[in-house]
Amino acid sequence: MKPPKLRTQLPVVFDSEAVSRSVRGDAYLRTRLRIARDVGLPVVISAATLVEVSYPKIDRAALSWVRSYLDIVPVSEFIADEASQLLAHAGLHGHKHAIDAMVSATALALGSRPIIFTSDPKDIALLTDGRASVFPLR
Repeated sequence: MKPPKLRTQLPVVFDSEAVSRSVRGDAYLRTRLRIARDVGLPVVISAATLVEVSYPKIDRAALSWVRSYLDIVPVSEFIADEASQLLAHAGLHGHKHAIDAMVSATALALGSRPIIFTSDPKDIALLTDGRASVFPLR
């Protein structure tokens, strides 16, 4: 099993709430998207996050705009195995924390000390066990 091919020295990862707020026009997160692009840092999401933010009434044009800034990493067998290990290490159950575990595994597979913007900083910090910089959404 191989890690994802996308690697960067300082990966930026958005969870589903960060993507959702960006779609809804949150100025803080849209600014983060632009800054990351301007300095050459990819903003990454797990493919699972894309599914999580989808709902029938989502503004498709806004979602398309946000997606144009994102690199979407598939949930590979490697990511699934890593997410399972993170859950076990943190003592969490996949039924409740599967998406957070996939986001965390995706972030950790990208390179050194990823930055994760999340609405669930407590669980993401537990899952990443100090190996990521976790920024709570405000």
